[in-house]
Amino acid sequence: MSIPVTPENAQRHSLIEDAQGIAYGAGMAAFAITILTHLGLVTGQTAGLAVLISYATGWGFGPVFFAVNLPFYWLGYRRIGARFVFKTFVAVALMSVLAALFPRWVHFADLDPVVGAVLFGAISGSALLALFRHGASLGGVGIVALYLQDRTGFRAGWTQLLFDLAIFALALTLRDLPTVAISALGALVVNLVIAVNHRRDRYVAT
Repeated sequence: MSIPVTPENAQRHSLIEDAQGIAYGAGMAAFAITILTHLGLVTGQTAGLAVLISYATGWGFGPVFFAVNLPFYWLGYRRIGARFVFKTFVAVALMSVLAALFPRWVHFADLDPVVGAVLFGAISGSALLALFRHGASLGGVGIVALYLQDRTGFRAGWTQLLFDLAIFALALTLRDLPTVAISALGALVVNLVIAVNHRRDRYVAT
């Protein structure tokens, strides 16, 4: 019988392990956003809000995403701790920079929207798992979701899903129904990856 992982018996990640985990998470998240915006799709969570603002204003996603996250750091500091907020700030800043650079590095000659949505969801899900498991997130709703999960056991994926519903309702004012429907598929994949794999009783982020 395996011994459940708890905060008391979990081993803390080393600095190098945290660095590579955060770099992977931020990098893959930025790549996923490149796929998303190339297809003109939308998503949920704080990134989804930044995407909608970017589409509506023409401003770059990276700066908008960085700015949207700023109000959430105080909650993260008060409720979760300075270590988590610092790692999250680094992850958000790195993703913001890479999201601005990836369109210069990666081009898609042909990408089916449905396949792209699923790829976005799978890549984003793995990116968020890496960040969660190294004590970080991509800010915003992720901070609130992790706080609720730690306090109540309500899984982070489900909190994010509720927020997604509000974002997608707003998206209907900027995108047509088929585009939003395909986008919802990608968001569903993201949240399923997190809900199934991010289990506090099996893994504790340190």
